Amino acid sequence: MKIILNVMKLGSIPLLIILLIPSFYHPFSVQAAQPFKTEDVDKFVTNYIERNGLPGVSIVVVQYGELVYEKGYGHDSGGNAITEKSLMRIGSASKSFTAFAVLQLVDEGKIKLDDPVINYLPEVKLDDSRWKEVTIRQLLSHTSGIPNPIIVPPANNLKAGVERLNDWMLQSNPGENYYYSNGNYWVLALLVEKVKGIEFSQYLKQKVFSPLGMNDSLTTVNSGDLVQGLPKGYVTAYGTAIPWTELEAMNMGAGSIISTASDMGKWLMMQTNEGKIGTGKHLLSKKLLEDSYSTQPGSKKYGLGWELSSPNVKPARISHSGVVSTYQTQQDIIPSSGYAIAVLLNSYTPTIEHAYEISSGIIQLTEGQEPELKAPVSKIIDLSLGVITLIYLILGIRGILRSKKWSDKRKQHPTWRFNLRLIPQLVPTLLIGWLFFIVPTLQNNSSTTIDAFGLYPAAMVLLAIVFIIGLVLTILRIYYRITLNKGIIKNYS
Repeated sequence: MKIILNVMKLGSIPLLIILLIPSFYHPFSVQAAQPFKTEDVDKFVTNYIERNGLPGVSIVVVQYGELVYEKGYGHDSGGNAITEKSLMRIGSASKSFTAFAVLQLVDEGKIKLDDPVINYLPEVKLDDSRWKEVTIRQLLSHTSGIPNPIIVPPANNLKAGVERLNDWMLQSNPGENYYYSNGNYWVLALLVEKVKGIEFSQYLKQKVFSPLGMNDSLTTVNSGDLVQGLPKGYVTAYGTAIPWTELEAMNMGAGSIISTASDMGKWLMMQTNEGKIGTGKHLLSKKLLEDSYSTQPGSKKYGLGWELSSPNVKPARISHSGVVSTYQTQQDIIPSSGYAIAVLLNSYTPTIEHAYEISSGIIQLTEGQEPELKAPVSKIIDLSLGVITLIYLILGIRGILRSKKWSDKRKQHPTWRFNLRLIPQLVPTLLIGWLFFIVPTLQNNSSTTIDAFGLYPAAMVLLAIVFIIGLVLTILRIYYRITLNKGIIKNYS
C-alpha cells in the first residue's frame, strides 16, 4: 500500500510559477436566465427519494450570493419531518471549510502556502525523511504523499489523532502525485489550532460560522460523538432504510462538521459572492478564493479544499462530496451560471452517492433541462444480492440435511483427502470470520461486528449466511466422520 517512488523530489514551488498555472476557476459569468421552477425541484426530489427508498433529504439552491430555494423532504429517525433546518453530518465536505480556514491565515500573513508544514508544526513527525519537504499547499491539494487510513480509531482530541501519523511513511514524493487522504486535513486543522492558539472548532465558529450566520453548525472530534438535536442516520438495504448508529472515528478537519441545508446555503452564498458576506466584508480575498478553485501542481482534479470536475462533465463544477456511515452530502458550484447547490441526506448507500445524483438533477433544472430519470440501481443491486442470499440459504440447508450422507460416502477416504474436501466451505468461512470478528478490533478501533453490517447490509447478510452455512457444514461433516469412524472401529473390535 505504501509505495515509494524513487524519482526527483519536488520542493517548494515559487508563487510566480503557481500564478502561471492555468486555473480551473472562471469568474462567475452572467448567462441568459433559465426558467427555474421550485415545483419542478419538488417533483424531481420527491420522485427520486421515493424511487430509491431514501428516508429524507434537504436541499438549498443559491445564485450569485442570493438564496433561491431551500427545503426538506421526508423524515428523520425520530419520525419528524426533514426541513432545511434539520441537522446532518456533512462528512468530507468539511474539507472545504478547513481549507478556507487555512487560506484565511494566508490572507492574514500568518502562514505561507509554500512553506514546509514543519515550520509551524515541528512536533508532527512522520517516519519518513521526506516529510520535512511537505508544504501546506500539498496538504491542501492531497499531493503530500500521506496515505489514507482505512481504520481510524477515535481520539480524545485533535492532537492525539494527529500523533498516530508518527509511524507512517509517505507513499510518494511530496508534490508528485494526488492521493486523497484524511490525514492531510487532520494536520491542517492542527495547524490552525497552533497558529491561532485556539481549538479548531472554536476557530470555525468565530471566523466562519458566526460571520456567515451559520448558527446551527458545529464541529465534533469524532464522527460518533453525540450531538443534541441530531437524530440517528440511516443505512439503506433492499430498497428500504434502517436507522443506524454512526461509526466512531476521529475525523476533525477531514469530516467533522454538522450543519443544515439552510446554513450550507449561507456558506455557498459567500462562495458565489467573491468571498463577501451580506455586509460587503470579505471573509477571504477574491484572489485566494479563486486559487482554491484552481488546479494545483501534481493534481488535475483537486484545488485547495475543492474537487474539480472532469472535462466531460457539463457544465463544469467546483464541488466536494461527503460520506460517513449514515449520511451523504454534495455541494456544487457552477461558475458558468452562478448557481450553487447543497444536498444533505440522512442516509448512506454504499453503491451510489445519491446526494451527487440529486444535485446533478437540480443542476439540470437550473440549465433549463429535464433531469435524467435513472433506474434505482442501488435497490436493484441489493435485491439481486437478496436473491443470491436466498438461493445460497436454500442450498446450504440442503447441504446441512445431507451432511451425514456426505460424510458416509467418504468414510473410506484417508484423513488428508477428507480434510481436502472441506476446504471449499472452510476457507470462505475463515475469511468472513476474520472480517466480522478480527478486523473491527484492529488498531484500537472502536467498531464492532454490528458496525461492519452497517457498511453494506445486503452484502453483509449474504456473507453472514455464507459464514453460518460454512461453519455448520464443516462441524457436522467432521462430527459424522468421527462418529462413523468410531462405529467402524467398534464393529471391527
